Parts: sequence; structure tokens; C-alpha cells
Amino acid sequence: MTRTIGDAAWADGRAESTRTREPSPGGTGGGLGGAIAAEWTKLWSVRSTWWSLLAGVVLMAATSLQLALYVANSNTNTDPTDDRGVVAVGQTAIGALELAEFAIVALAMLMITSEYSAGTMRATLQWVPRRGRMLLAKVAVVVPVTFVLGTALGILGALVAKPVQGRWGSVPLPGTAGDALAIGGYLALIAVFTLGLGAALRSAVATLITVFMIIEVVPTLFNVSHIAAVKRLADLMPAEAGQHFMLGDHSPYPAGVGLLLLAGWAVAALIAGYAVLRRRDA
Repeated sequence: MTRTIGDAAWADGRAESTRTREPSPGGTGGGLGGAIAAEWTKLWSVRSTWWSLLAGVVLMAATSLQLALYVANSNTNTDPTDDRGVVAVGQTAIGALELAEFAIVALAMLMITSEYSAGTMRATLQWVPRRGRMLLAKVAVVVPVTFVLGTALGILGALVAKPVQGRWGSVPLPGTAGDALAIGGYLALIAVFTLGLGAALRSAVATLITVFMIIEVVPTLFNVSHIAAVKRLADLMPAEAGQHFMLGDHSPYPAGVGLLLLAGWAVAALIAGYAVLRRRDA
């Protein structure tokens, strides 16, 4: 009888000890918030992020300088009262994105393709087994980072262009601020588009080639076509839609439509990436 009572007391004590070690339901670190925190830490702990930021700054400054020199040197109007040929410095920064945006593409692409190449995607999916949550966490990190970076690049481009353009460069404060914010929004959506393609293709080389083809090559081929219907297709491509949005065009469609088209490309790429993640293991 003593043994039985002792065994029961030992069992009760073990059960109580187990209950006291159970994690509290209110514990932190899990869920979407924990996944976002993990992605944030991973982003800033690798060298590729800092190299991408540096490349973006250098490309924006160099290209803005080149475009500003072109604006200043191509104007031969000597009448100081005539403002024909004056280009807003914010528009010069928008034009400089043709090269600088690929630094942002690299940053977004490596957020996911580097995990496949290094084999760390297995660990990521063990920590965050829900594919949709993992992809959403990456989006939640890349959007604010690239928006802030893009806005800063827009301001940098304007600052570089103004002294070079001289009287051929105007700096309307609301317009310049709007151009910088538009650049930030454009680059954030391009980053989401790239991230989605990276999730679908899983390869840095394949993702970079595909993004380059869609942003640069295909619209150029459409635009040189002699068929009007094919030329109109160029305006539906993401980079062209983004240009119409940033420049505030009214033709062939309003700037808001350009933003919606760009967002549609980004969402479509995310859906494709999520579909591949659902079907295939790391």
C-alpha cells in the first residue's frame, strides 16, 4: 500500500510539473508577427541587402547625373523668359529608374531565391510551415523597405539633377515630393512582383532574366512593332504602366489605371508563387 501511495504521489507531482512547464497561450514570437520579425532579421543580416542598397544609390546618382547633363546640353533656347525645355528634377529621377530599379529587383529576388540556393528554405518552412504566411511575411517586410528606399532614391535623384540642369530644372516642392513618393510606390510593387516570380521560379538567374524580359525587352519589342494592336500591348506591361503612373499621364489611360495595372501584375506573380509553394517542397 505504501508503494502504491508513493507511486500516485510521484505521478501527481510529475503531472503538476508538466503543467507548470507548458507554454502560456499568450506567449509571443509565433504567428504572422513572429514570421515578419524573422524575415526582417534575415533581410538585414546578409551582405546582399547592403550591396543592393549601395547599388541603388550609385545607379540613381549616376543615371540622374547623365540625364540632367542631357537636359542641360540639349537646350539651346537662350530666352530667359521662355521656359520651354525646363524639366522638373523629379521627372529626371523617374527617368533614371530604368537602371536603378534593378538594384531593388536584386534585393527582392534574393529574399527568397537565396534561401533555395543555400538550402535554408527547409528551415524556414519548418519554422513557418504555412506557405501563405511565409510569403506574406516576406511581402510585409519588402514593401515598406522598398517604398522608403524608393522615396529616398527619388529625392537623391532630384538633388543630383538640380545643380546640373540649372535653369532648365524646376523644383516645385509638392510635385517633387509627389514624384519621390510615386517612385517609392512603383518600386515597392516591382519588388512584390519580383518576390512572387522568385517564389515561382526558385532560381536567381531565372528570376532575373524573367523580370528583365518583362520589364525591358518585351515592351521594347512591342513598341517597335508596326501593328497598332501590338504597340498598345506595351502599355499593359508592368514597367510601362508604372511609368504612366509616376508621370501622371492621361493617355492612353489615367495614372490611377497604371497603378492598378502594376498592382495586378504584382498580385498575379504572388498567386503564381504561392501556387508553386503549395505544390512543391523546399
